[in-house]
Amino acid sequence: MAKREHIVVGLDVGTTKICAIVGEVSGGALPGERPHVRIIGIGTHPSRGLRKGVVVNVESTIESIKKAVEEAELMAGVEINSVYTGIAGSHIKGFNSRGVIAIKNREVTAADVQRVVEAAKAVAIPMDREILHVLPRGFAVDDQEGIKDPIGMFGTRLEVEVHIITGAVTSAQNIVRSINRAGLEVVDLILQPLASSEAVLTPEERELGVAMIDIGGGTTDLATIVDNSVWHTAVLGIGGNHVTNDIAVGLRTPAYEAEKIKIRYGCASTSMVRDNETIEVPSMGGRPARVLSRQLLSEIIEPRAEEIFSLVAQDLRKMGYDERVAAGVVITGGTSILDGMVELAERVMDLPVRRGAPTDVGGLVDIVNSPMYATGVGLILYGAKSREPLRSQRSANGMMQRVVRRMKDWAQEFF
Repeated sequence: MAKREHIVVGLDVGTTKICAIVGEVSGGALPGERPHVRIIGIGTHPSRGLRKGVVVNVESTIESIKKAVEEAELMAGVEINSVYTGIAGSHIKGFNSRGVIAIKNREVTAADVQRVVEAAKAVAIPMDREILHVLPRGFAVDDQEGIKDPIGMFGTRLEVEVHIITGAVTSAQNIVRSINRAGLEVVDLILQPLASSEAVLTPEERELGVAMIDIGGGTTDLATIVDNSVWHTAVLGIGGNHVTNDIAVGLRTPAYEAEKIKIRYGCASTSMVRDNETIEVPSMGGRPARVLSRQLLSEIIEPRAEEIFSLVAQDLRKMGYDERVAAGVVITGGTSILDGMVELAERVMDLPVRRGAPTDVGGLVDIVNSPMYATGVGLILYGAKSREPLRSQRSANGMMQRVVRRMKDWAQEFF
């Protein structure tokens, strides 16, 4: 296949599906210039080797990755050699930290910024965990707070507040190893809710304060963003697969049929379903199919969806951020497509809620304009902003060495 420059590939390794999305990037070379992304290829395949966002079967994961990537290559007409990939799972933990240093020459330099972030990172982390992201929330020079970029300012003391995200070393290694064995290099590992936020949130929401909930198959990911900075992240070990299992048990139907029923007829709010609506439910063991009320299906889905939003609301209240999200809540991910999810979320969380889908991209917009592609498109946008699109298809071993080095040297990792 022919190669193209300016290609960035996002690989969403999820519990339900593996999705490879190819984007062609233009612009973004100048400071402050926003890169433009045109989607030129998409490949998806059912995920067979993950549970709750964590690899449990390497061989099945490799096979699913290969098939998704081959489909994306065929559609885009390019050869995929390296990818930006997401990481999730209940092993992900986020916390805030603060660092303080003295400014050497009275004027803040890039080296000072790096030193103060390193100071904020000087926290005790268990040996089995690694730092995935260090995200500055804001700087302070002497008594002046709320500074986003302190370089060039004068003062004697520089402070920073950062949000640090850590994950289990073994979980990260298993994802990287699976992608490696599928013949691909990993440019970088990105926390999935951070990637999704790049695709679905507006600048106004990020500035005013917003909670983004990415409801996937195995996990529900939360990112709270205020003043254009990440203040809080969390991963809950509950997602759309739990809804599917509830349907399979409640309606006594095979799991794969329960998934089809959920997608086709599912509604998370019983008040939105008419009493006379019916659905046909396949039985097990060769028994004939049954005709049941759609209201019954909704009564099975609603409690589990309500549990998801209740857990998110509880987490926001516990951290004290429930009053900081003035722009409300944005839900995304494949499970958010279900009818009634927005209405139920508004009732449970007592906040304005909207459903988020990828925006500000060109090309195959009609295909990717769905919440289920939020993470994949967000990975491309994240990669485009990192100003490494030219290298993403030409790296041989350099990027993988960087990831491996991060595994071995987690305490000194810096972005």
